[in-house]
Amino acid sequence: MTKRMEELAHEIVRLQTDLDREIEHRRKVLGWAVKGRLVQFEQGLVAEQRALRTSVAHFLARSAIGSVVSAPIIYSMIIPLVLIDLWTSLYQAICFRAYSIPRVRRADYIALDRSQLGYLNWIEALNCSFCGYGNGVIAYVREVASRTEQYWCPIKHALRIPTPHDRYISFLEYGDAEGYRGRLEEFRDRLQVSSDVPDEHPSVRDIA
Repeated sequence: MTKRMEELAHEIVRLQTDLDREIEHRRKVLGWAVKGRLVQFEQGLVAEQRALRTSVAHFLARSAIGSVVSAPIIYSMIIPLVLIDLWTSLYQAICFRAYSIPRVRRADYIALDRSQLGYLNWIEALNCSFCGYGNGVIAYVREVASRTEQYWCPIKHALRIPTPHDRYISFLEYGDAEGYRGRLEEFRDRLQVSSDVPDEHPSVRDIA
């Protein structure tokens, strides 16, 4: 990584820190906070939210026919999602132990907290839980895959990759043969440090 690339990477981390502060400020304005993995609302806020809840009958009445008809197709995705969730957990339980790679904590990526929102009826809460699970599984699988890639092939592609995973920025440049031969073990050792505890600001990992 060149000096300029390193400077830009540090700037990304700084901006992420600023964004986290703004998000925390917005949470306080909206009257809630996270304690551990539990959401706590200010007194009376839940009752105010429930007053804004739309009844299921009204929700269905205003739903487009296409949304109702396509719902079974959407929810059928739960089958491949559960399968890849289970298979990825089995994969890292066996292979990561064999490679001595710290395993990904699944609970860090799958959040089902939207059901606590009082302004959602049961259908909306179910939809939110489905989306939270689906996107959480994909994020979980991506982290498992990124640790695998860092262990076996920490090399950037020649072609531009849109929204690469967080570890990608520190990978070796395409064509850097000496770097690959000389630093592969370094990247493997780095997994032991960067994977044990989730990064406070996971936008940029292992700046090197």
